[in-house]
Amino acid sequence: MDYTTIILTKQSGVAMIKFNRPEVLNAFDHVMGKEIGSAVAKISDDPEVRCVILTGAGRAFCAGGDIKGLLSGFGSFSPDERRAQMKNIHRWLIELINLDRPVIAAVNGYAVGAGMSLAMAADIIIAEEDAKFAQSFVGIGLAPDLAGSYLLPRLVGLNKAKELTFTGETFDAQTAQRLGIVNQVVPAEELEQVTWQLALRLAQGPTKAIGLAKAMLNKSFETDLTTFLDNEASYQTFCAGTEDFREGAQAFIEKRKPEFKGK
Repeated sequence: MDYTTIILTKQSGVAMIKFNRPEVLNAFDHVMGKEIGSAVAKISDDPEVRCVILTGAGRAFCAGGDIKGLLSGFGSFSPDERRAQMKNIHRWLIELINLDRPVIAAVNGYAVGAGMSLAMAADIIIAEEDAKFAQSFVGIGLAPDLAGSYLLPRLVGLNKAKELTFTGETFDAQTAQRLGIVNQVVPAEELEQVTWQLALRLAQGPTKAIGLAKAMLNKSFETDLTTFLDNEASYQTFCAGTEDFREGAQAFIEKRKPEFKGK
């Protein structure tokens, strides 16, 4: 598939999806939605990819939905057609959130509305010092989308999520870090380097173990303890049969750094 709104690259086990509509601050539209979905499916099927980076071209990560496109879309599609469009987006969003490899969002500039939701779909968020965040949906009369109202309370708590959602308040990267949304804040000129250092570190890790650890953490909010521990036993048993466990254990005994293969 030839992409017009994103750039998909792969290097050293790391896939990068770069939102590429810089002339509109990478505003999200239906074409971008289709292309991100295609990229996520391609990454999911590629065993060579062991970590993923999401970022934006130019001055923004993603400045939310393309308002002009939204207006024309709502005008030209029936409610059922619009709902079907959203369900198509939800399919790849679920796949991205549950991807069995770590996902890092490198937030440059604005991450508002759908852009903030996309950032929160990642496992780790690194933001430049001047980044801005907002759940801006209600400001234009919309309920949140792209799982924003699902992900945000899991990061900041229910009451704070309600405040940020109802007011649509814009806040800076330092506030986002204090609230627990952002993991790390760095100078703009260091964002790419810091993100790649972490991505390469994770890509060189025991991919199966990381993926199962991610699944356990993601399920911990909804799973009862008995079921959770059953899953834990299954996942640990699986990992004990992997090449990476054997390498990790042997490296520990030999007092050397393990060389994981993601197998």
